[in-house]
Amino acid sequence: MVLCNHCDNPPCVRVCPTKATFKRADGIVMMDYHRCIGCRFCVAGCPFGARSMNFRDPRPFIKKITPNFPTRTKGVVEKCNFCEERLAVGLLPACVEACRERMAFGDLTDPGSEVRKLLEANFTIRRKPHLGTQPQVYYIV
Repeated sequence: MVLCNHCDNPPCVRVCPTKATFKRADGIVMMDYHRCIGCRFCVAGCPFGARSMNFRDPRPFIKKITPNFPTRTKGVVEKCNFCEERLAVGLLPACVEACRERMAFGDLTDPGSEVRKLLEANFTIRRKPHLGTQPQVYYIV
């Protein structure tokens, strides 16, 4: 699965007929897996290839299922949600925690945040900015 760019103008939200894909007030693009009907319009709408369809039940492949982490079922689309269940309890997304020396996470609107300072001090790029989706994931080059 590819990292979702959590666009400021996400096409996946516009094309979802059931509103299973939505954008939180803090800018994180989310999925309500109970509302997803598996139509895959969001897969077609995402220009970054950040969505994947569960054609089979993923649970048999998970070594330890915990109630703290939601597991999806067969027939729904899934995407990166910045580990929102971890954010809710004050933890960093798992990818950031696992690769702390190469990734940063934070509030782009806070001028004092670590992420904002990194963006100001380095040359960065965003994927496909010409599409007008305004991706909120930046890559330091």
